[in-house]
Amino acid sequence: MKSFTVAKGRLAEVLSPADRETLARQCADTVLRAAAPARAYVVCNDEAIAAWARAAGAAVVEQRTPGLNGAVRDGWDAAVSGGADHLVITHADLPLAVSFTHVPREGSVSIVPDRHRDGTNVMSLPAGARFDLHYGPGSFAAHAAEAQRRGIECVVVEDDDLALDLDTADDLDELQRRRRTAQ
Repeated sequence: MKSFTVAKGRLAEVLSPADRETLARQCADTVLRAAAPARAYVVCNDEAIAAWARAAGAAVVEQRTPGLNGAVRDGWDAAVSGGADHLVITHADLPLAVSFTHVPREGSVSIVPDRHRDGTNVMSLPAGARFDLHYGPGSFAAHAAEAQRRGIECVVVEDDDLALDLDTADDLDELQRRRRTAQ
């Protein structure tokens, strides 16, 4: 996780720094609640995030490897060292996350793509799988191809709530539309 004070930088044109910080914190709180009762690991290199994560009951993993793929791998290694046999990898910007318990499929790679079917919002896989990470643009297709290359069944989990991440002004508009519809 990035620091709450620098998170959601792509939304700078539509949200103030304080609003971006509040949004990042709210989403992160939502994701950690949705992860319960599983053991949660928060990968970061920011002391304020580490303090927040500890207060929320999560294990803190210091990011040692640069980039998003490196951060995920650092968390993966920590979870395996902690005894995990299956992983659910998620990002902290899923405002509608309620639970991740329906995502894992034993022995397979399960992917919840973003609503544009470009990114990987949630991915589940056996902790011992040999699997290269491909986060970034086009990660959904790249992760599905990686599973195929490795001979691991890939299950696409369609979940409208988990498919909404907050990267752009359009994503914020979609969140507001869904909230209005739910009222």
